[in-house]
Amino acid sequence: MSTQGRLVDRQSRLLAFDRRHPWVMDTLVAVPIVLFSIPNLIEEPLSATIATLVLLPPLYWRRRYPFPAFLVTVIIELILGLLDVGVGAGVILLVMLFAVASRGSWRALAWASGIALALLVAEIYLINPVTENRVTTLLLAIGTAGAAVASGVAVRTRRAYLIALEERAARLEVERDQRARLAVAQERARVAREMHDIVGHHVSVIVGLADGGAALATSRAEQTAEPLRLIGDTGRQALSELRRVLGVLREEDADPQLSPQPGIDDLERLLPSVRAAGLPITYSTFGELHTLGRGVQLAVYRIVQEALTNTLKHAGRGASADVTVAASDGEVRVRVRDNGRGRPAAPSHGLLGMRERAAMYGGVVTAGPAGRGWLVDVVLKDPS
Repeated sequence: MSTQGRLVDRQSRLLAFDRRHPWVMDTLVAVPIVLFSIPNLIEEPLSATIATLVLLPPLYWRRRYPFPAFLVTVIIELILGLLDVGVGAGVILLVMLFAVASRGSWRALAWASGIALALLVAEIYLINPVTENRVTTLLLAIGTAGAAVASGVAVRTRRAYLIALEERAARLEVERDQRARLAVAQERARVAREMHDIVGHHVSVIVGLADGGAALATSRAEQTAEPLRLIGDTGRQALSELRRVLGVLREEDADPQLSPQPGIDDLERLLPSVRAAGLPITYSTFGELHTLGRGVQLAVYRIVQEALTNTLKHAGRGASADVTVAASDGEVRVRVRDNGRGRPAAPSHGLLGMRERAAMYGGVVTAGPAGRGWLVDVVLKDPS
């Protein structure tokens, strides 16, 4: 670290310490004043001690109340001058002028400067008249007071400059964070667009091959025609959802064509593809499901979809599933039960997704073993 850097670091630590313990610096200012008053304390111990004790409190007020502390000091100095008690009041007055110049308002500084000038003239010409070199003494006193004021203004200017630098540094840091977040968002958008193009291309190829295979199997009256048609339908559905989710990120002039989010009716198109994958499913509904809000219907669809996906993964060969969706009294209950022997090794992302969707509608998810199989039981509240 350079010499300038060390000085700045040391000054920053000193300022931080002063902000945490202001009384320490005030005491360091008071000690020289007390030492300056020692000769008076020896000559007039009682009066000088009382005067010094009376003058010290304003030193500890000057940071928060610079102008009132200055006025108190002026009044005390006038009284001490009339009583002819000599202590370090003049030094304290300079400290108070410095405090008003560095911390008070500009109006307070103008008043304090005028009062200090009047006090100096009264001291030199009336209270404790100076018999020799009055003008020189007055000019020297005014110059000393002016130096205190100038020092205070310099400190005020430097403080304002440092505050402006801190604000600028904070603003630059915020802008840097914003640029970083924008860069991350742009990169995510780029990845999403690439994902849309790559995955969309391959899914389109799969759909084309499935449709071609289904047409060929149909012409030959083969039993594979129906599974191939289901593969094509599933691929088209996946491609449609992929375009809906990622297509909004493509920077095109025209608005992307969005298809509606799946709902209760779409379960009738979901279940055949799962059955074709080898999982027999019994599906039953109860209540007025079509009156449910679109958000709740989407949550029901995704929960059933994820539960059946988990069944395909973990239930094992020969398993079957029973799906029930019932609506009553402002609630929707979704139950997906299988008779498989498999168990998820750990909470899957699917179960976490179910809980997040259920939480959006004040619902509860119960998932666990039930007899020989596995049960997913979800209760949702319909806000509509």
